[in-house]
Amino acid sequence: MVIEMESISLLLNEALSPYPVILTPSGHQGECLLTVKNSAGLTLLAREVSHAQLNDKRLLTDVVDGLHRDLRIAEGRLEPCVIAALRHAAQDKMFRSAGV
Repeated sequence: MVIEMESISLLLNEALSPYPVILTPSGHQGECLLTVKNSAGLTLLAREVSHAQLNDKRLLTDVVDGLHRDLRIAEGRLEPCVIAALRHAAQDKMFRSAGV
């Protein structure tokens, strides 16, 4: 699993560049603490992710997408109310296309 973890760490660092990402084991079931830092070394985000999230391409993509969103919020580039409005608009569109 060490080689696997190294390659996942490299993928995460590439996906979240320029932010350094650190993965450290944190649980008995293969969970890891995923920490994203800024250029000064301060922690911007910390999330516990499961082994399944790290090994399934779709789940890992979801994790990265969520981290991108959370980084934009943390940096003040995206307001939480904008996210709520976007989600609401997407749900309305989904309901309309389903004929609800």
